Amino acid sequence: MKVQSETIVRPARNIRGSVQLPGDKSISHRYAMLAGIAEGPSHLENYSTGADCASSLGCMRGLGVTWERKAGQNVIEIQGRGPTLSAPSSQLDCGNSGSTMRMLSGIVAGQQFSSEMMGDESLSRRPMERVIKPLSAMGAQIESQQGKPPLRITGGPLKAIDYKMPVASAQVKSCLLFAGLFADGETRIEESVRTRDHGELALRAFGAKVESKGARNEVRIRGGQVLRGIETRIPGDLSSAAFFLCAAALFPNSELTLPSLLMNPTRARLLDILTQMGLRISVTQLDEVHGELVGSLQVAGGKLTGTTIAGADSAALIDEIPVLAAIAPFTEQGIEVRDAKELRVKESDRIAAVIANLSLMGAQVEEREDGLRIPGNQTLHGADLDSFGDHRIAMAFAVAALRASGETLIRGAESAAISYPAFFQTLEELCQR
Repeated sequence: MKVQSETIVRPARNIRGSVQLPGDKSISHRYAMLAGIAEGPSHLENYSTGADCASSLGCMRGLGVTWERKAGQNVIEIQGRGPTLSAPSSQLDCGNSGSTMRMLSGIVAGQQFSSEMMGDESLSRRPMERVIKPLSAMGAQIESQQGKPPLRITGGPLKAIDYKMPVASAQVKSCLLFAGLFADGETRIEESVRTRDHGELALRAFGAKVESKGARNEVRIRGGQVLRGIETRIPGDLSSAAFFLCAAALFPNSELTLPSLLMNPTRARLLDILTQMGLRISVTQLDEVHGELVGSLQVAGGKLTGTTIAGADSAALIDEIPVLAAIAPFTEQGIEVRDAKELRVKESDRIAAVIANLSLMGAQVEEREDGLRIPGNQTLHGADLDSFGDHRIAMAFAVAALRASGETLIRGAESAAISYPAFFQTLEELCQR
């Protein structure tokens, strides 16, 4: 039985300092998988420290890929096997990582063997029909528990498909692009809302040709392409940076530096929203690494207004909505979130979790099926809160606690290690009291 840890967060009077963030999780997952099916070695610096990305590496090892972590450094060296992997001798354990299970499904669907993919209790409740349906149409045989994990995938020769995605999901898109490498013909994927393009950029980094047509949010990949190993440094994780950016937004005199951060346009909408709300953000350096934009940010606090997040913004900010909601009571006009029903099927029901914890801190909140509304100009007090086993909820309410009166206890704080093991320590180092 997993032992729960508790963390006490005390109020702060300011946020100041510099944060060098571990590698972006979305990129780390994809690079680990593609490096495994590439020809030759890959050298990945600043690989994510999160447990989810370790799950991807563990599954690749289960499929016969050899890799090692350099002692004392955040460097992973992977020896690619090419497109043919080994049948696993036991279940592939995806832990808490929906990213691992969904994206890796596309690769194992193209192998000439059966794989069983399982996860923890939280992952076992998450919907997988969104990858089961298109992969089955491509020729894979997949058994599941009413569309949920564990998944048993019997791979084989795949055929290309034209697929219009019913749910906006970068994970599903990457899954189908990866499967497309093993398919006969050209696989075409169309999305109703543009999602993150890390899969396309990662495939190109490893030498694949991927066509994108922006007007229709369409992506195409031809099967049979050979990938080559790469040597690169993974930029800092923007969704982890969100917690520090929102912490800085709580204090008018805050000053924060975030070097070498991922600035992908499909992810950087958060920066636009926070700027509109009054946080002063300037990009001091901008480079391109394997198609991904990398920049350094200088951040200063200001007066924080409110905002409405809806439509395409809800899809673009789906991971950042919990922390934006957590700081909403401290804004002038509050925050309204619509079109975010996907939050109900994350590691927890994040809408319900945010409502529960804000209510315990004394906030007025209004719950909706696809979002919530939180008025501004509220005063919160410390409380005994639950992480609901969800890393983003644990971290979001550590940020909210910085402006509450009195101490806040967060139960299940160990869940932060899913994405950022050093989070609480790093946040504490930035706090001035």
